[in-house]
Amino acid sequence: MSALVTGDAVVLGLQPARLPSRALALVIDLAVVWAAYILVSLVMLFATASLDGAAQAAIGVALFVLVLVGGPIAVETLSHGRSLGKLACGLRVVRDDGGPIRFRHALVRGAMGVVEILVTFGVVACFASLVSERGRRIGDVFAGTLVVRERVSSGWAAAVPPPPSWLVGRFAGLDLSRVPDGLWLAVRQYLTRMRQLDPQVSWTMSVRLAEDMVACTGAPLPEGVPPAAYLAGVVSERQARDARRAFGQMHAVPGMAGVPAGGSGQGQGTAPWAAGPQFHGAVPGPGRSPVQGAAQSSVHGAAPHTPVRGSVEVLPDGAQAPGPVRSTGFAPPA
Repeated sequence: MSALVTGDAVVLGLQPARLPSRALALVIDLAVVWAAYILVSLVMLFATASLDGAAQAAIGVALFVLVLVGGPIAVETLSHGRSLGKLACGLRVVRDDGGPIRFRHALVRGAMGVVEILVTFGVVACFASLVSERGRRIGDVFAGTLVVRERVSSGWAAAVPPPPSWLVGRFAGLDLSRVPDGLWLAVRQYLTRMRQLDPQVSWTMSVRLAEDMVACTGAPLPEGVPPAAYLAGVVSERQARDARRAFGQMHAVPGMAGVPAGGSGQGQGTAPWAAGPQFHGAVPGPGRSPVQGAAQSSVHGAAPHTPVRGSVEVLPDGAQAPGPVRSTGFAPPA
C-alpha cells in the first residue's frame, strides 16, 4: 500500500484503488452514461425532426457535451467523488491530502477523461494507471486527485481509542448534524494514529480539530477536557447514536468505543491520553479558553486532572463519577 501523507506529516489510512476495481467502476459508469445519452438522443431526435440538418448537428454536439462530459462532472461534484460505479465498487475520488474534491477537481478529471476514456476507448487511462505507483490516470495527476478504497477489511482498519470513563455519555445532547464527513474522517484518522506522531505535532492537530468540531457543533469545549479526549468522546457519542439507530436502544451501550459507562472497560488503561501528562489539561483560569488552559498544562507537564480519592473517581469540577475505579489488588494491613 502506498501511504498518503498530509502536510502535517500524518499518514492517512487510505488505500489507493487499483486498475481492476477502477475498470469495473468505469464500465458501470459508462453503461449508465451511454444509456442516458441514447435515451435523450432518441427523445431529441423525434422532438427536432422538423429542424434542418445544421440545427440537429448542433443539438447533437450539445447533448454529447452535456450528457457524456457534464454528467460525470456534476455527479462527482455533488457526491464528493462517488459516482454510481465507484459507489458499487466501494471507491471514492479524494484530493491528494485525503480531503473531498470540489468542482474544479471534477472539471479537470472530466475534461481529461474525454481524451483518456472516450476518444481512446480507455487505452490511455489504463496505461497511465498501470505505470502510476498509486494507480492514477492523467486526469488525476492534473487535478491533484486520487481514487481510493472506502471499504476495507475490519482486520486492517485501526480502532478508535476509547474516551475516558468520565466523558462517556457527556455529549449526549450535542448536535452532530452539521459535522461534515470530511471532519469525521480527519478526526478518526488522527485518533488512530496520534501515538505515532511527535507529541507537539499531535497536540497542535488535536487543538485544531477540536476547534473545528466546536465550530460545527456550536457548543464550547468543556473546561478541563484535553482536546484529544474531547474528540474521542464526540466520536464515541456518534458511534452510540449509530448503534441505537441500527440495532435499537437495548443494543446500544454508552461506551461504544469499548468503555462501558461508569466502568473502566478493557483497554482503557492503554488510551493515548492516559499514557503521559502531555494529554491532560488543567481547568483553565480566568481569561483563558479551555484549549489554551489545556495547552499550558501540557507544556508544564501538569498532573492528570482526575485524581483518585479512595475508590471514587473525582472529576475536575468536584463531581464524582458514577462508577468505581479499577482495583489495584492491594489490601492495606489491618
